[in-house]
Amino acid sequence: MAEGQPLDELRLALMQDVLPMGLAFVDRVRSEGPARAVESFSQGGDPLADLRKEGEPAARVLRERLDQISPGLGNPVMPVQVQVDEPTEPLESPSLSDDPQELQEVLVRIEKRLQRLDALITPGN
Repeated sequence: MAEGQPLDELRLALMQDVLPMGLAFVDRVRSEGPARAVESFSQGGDPLADLRKEGEPAARVLRERLDQISPGLGNPVMPVQVQVDEPTEPLESPSLSDDPQELQEVLVRIEKRLQRLDALITPGN
């Protein structure tokens, strides 16, 4: 999240960390009882990480349902920076031509640009 947005950062932390742990803890209380759920904290290890991992699937479903109600409600919208690089070859103004060879050249040029764009977007290329 962008720095200087403490409410957004708090909301993100609640949705990504606290929600999964809370859902897992409630599930443990329901299935094992309150005493056994609290007892798991005294057994060592990292009980909060275990709760986070255990509750993540349920939290993901809940966040997706919240997004269906209002986009960004469950999965907070993250600000991004977009940078546009100017094309290396000059853009030509489209002209209306009936020449099939010229059309073919334009289509090949478009296909090359799409392949370059796809290579930038698709990881592992």
